[in-house]
Amino acid sequence: MDCKNASKWRFFTTFVRNFFGLMKEIDWSNLGFGYMPTDFNIRCHYKNGQWGELETSDSEMIPMHMAASCLHYSQEAFEGLKAFMGKDGKIRIFRMDENAKRMQASCDGILMPRFPVEKFTEAVKKVVELNKHFVPPYESGASLYIRPLIIGTSPQIGVAPAKEYLFIVLVMPVGPYFKGGFQTTPFCILREYDRAAPLGTGIYKIGGNYAASLVAGKRAHDLGYSNIFYLDPKEKKYIDECGAANFFGIKNNTYITPKSTSILPSITNKSLMQLAEHLGLKVERREVPVEELATFEEAGACGTAAVISPIERIDDLDKNITYRFSKDGKPGAVCTKLYEQLRGIQYGDIADPFGWVTIVE
Repeated sequence: MDCKNASKWRFFTTFVRNFFGLMKEIDWSNLGFGYMPTDFNIRCHYKNGQWGELETSDSEMIPMHMAASCLHYSQEAFEGLKAFMGKDGKIRIFRMDENAKRMQASCDGILMPRFPVEKFTEAVKKVVELNKHFVPPYESGASLYIRPLIIGTSPQIGVAPAKEYLFIVLVMPVGPYFKGGFQTTPFCILREYDRAAPLGTGIYKIGGNYAASLVAGKRAHDLGYSNIFYLDPKEKKYIDECGAANFFGIKNNTYITPKSTSILPSITNKSLMQLAEHLGLKVERREVPVEELATFEEAGACGTAAVISPIERIDDLDKNITYRFSKDGKPGAVCTKLYEQLRGIQYGDIADPFGWVTIVE
């Protein structure tokens, strides 16, 4: 479907929704974090050694060969970013250039062709424009989640990279990742699980890493925790990640976050480090011994989905030790300040001194 026909289809579907009142069925203020169908997605095919032109599709389905390399050898990478509706009526996309660069790094890590940054940003802007009536209103506190994806599609039996690939970017309106939004949650340490190998694929945003975390995540949920807290996979001495999020701790006016060869470089964490320095905090990215948890005044998990999830406590179930970061169950002052500042930039309530947001005209 070309852009001209996509515009006609968008006009028609919007008219039908408005006429029958279907758009009113979306309860913007009570959205969960999950899939919801929208009108369009953007696609691009890689064949004969090059990426083609962007295509607009209104289908939720992908024609797939049963021997596609993504199904047998997990040749796939994905990203997650968001667009926000400001009170000024403008839509802002947060740091999509960083997502484009991280996707390229993931492609390098599993031998897929890089998707050009310029084409990535063009696709993201186009899919947001085509689905702009799905961007939740400002006062709802929700946002439009954007999911770019690259998969190997050519048949491949035998461990080798595919020859053909498909890039897709889809969108859906979402609410907070954790029910209740910005509030403290408990985590637990279980040393019997690793998220990734020390020199493996942990630094790439690929599906295999998330599949490897499903059993541990379910175990933590069954025990009543938000997620599992991983220690380094080599020595079990240092802090690694919080489930699918990066970790940070606050003490002595310093923002401290782990450095490791198995941690996904979070764009949210990168933004929080810059923002912390901007607000006058020191920033340290280094190995963090697990025992140092006892010295932190505040702690949080951070990522695109939750932004910041303040940690109430971390229970070390193997050693029967509890590290507590909130006495009254409320987020700490620094976590709250960082959250409000970052959200303020994303929604346009606060000036963006870093040039992080792109306004969709």
